[in-house]
Amino acid sequence: MIEFHLDTRSGVAPYLQIARQVQQALRMGTLQADDQLPTVREVVGKLAINPNTVLKAYRELEREGLVAGRPGQGTFVVGTPAGPPPGAYTRLRGGLVRWLRDAHAAGLDDESIVAFVTTTLRDSAEESAA
Repeated sequence: MIEFHLDTRSGVAPYLQIARQVQQALRMGTLQADDQLPTVREVVGKLAINPNTVLKAYRELEREGLVAGRPGQGTFVVGTPAGPPPGAYTRLRGGLVRWLRDAHAAGLDDESIVAFVTTTLRDSAEESAA
């Protein structure tokens, strides 16, 4: 079962953080069809947040067709986000892990790596648009 974590310094609304974590788990294959999400009560108890925040996240995921509530049973995965199958992420992750090791060996810290990836993504998008 997925365990949610919130980053209070991210500037991202808590309900969106929860929804994104479910989307990411679906993309990575750690959540699959018919898997049950934690109950609202469980999430509230673990994260100490308002139940409406969790409900809003689950409603957003329902709107996207990724989960559905079953009365008296809970919320279950019913779909996956658009994109490549989870196996593609697994294969690409291996290459990324090797790249990250190289980046660390070259002296880049995590913050520098994030900045490097962010600017490279932006530059790549600009080049593709041109």
